[in-house]
Amino acid sequence: MNATDQTQTTLHVTDEATTHAVAANIAKACMIGDCLLLQGDLGAGKTAFARGFIQSLIPHTEVTSPTFNLVQTYETAHGSLWHFDLYRLKSPAEIEEIGLDEALETAITLIEWPDIARNYWPINALTIHLQPNRQSRTITLCGSAMRWKTLIHSLTTEFTS
Repeated sequence: MNATDQTQTTLHVTDEATTHAVAANIAKACMIGDCLLLQGDLGAGKTAFARGFIQSLIPHTEVTSPTFNLVQTYETAHGSLWHFDLYRLKSPAEIEEIGLDEALETAITLIEWPDIARNYWPINALTIHLQPNRQSRTITLCGSAMRWKTLIHSLTTEFTS
């Protein structure tokens, strides 16, 4: 795949509620086999994004980052959802022990700190890079699958007008 196959946009959001709204819009479009790669520094909003995504599918569910247990699973109307946090992994070899292969085939997968698992990234993953600014956050979306392109276009229209 080359760079021209990718669609990318950057959204500027001013609060956590808008981050949740972006996440909820993406969640509505997701189905089994979808993988979202959540990138950004500590405090960038990866867990806030995941919380908005998960709670839009399962309202009133407590969502915390699975930092210590590495993965949290949920059952939604869209199917199983696995939320990984790979921050504490020291080696790509550890990935095989936490079920990422299974999740990528049988669930919707959210992965915080995905870089250590780069060899596992599906070609059709949606990359979501979060970066805090002084009074806002930027969310950069990049994907190649046609439905990601359509979704990215609709988010650009909804959140930049």
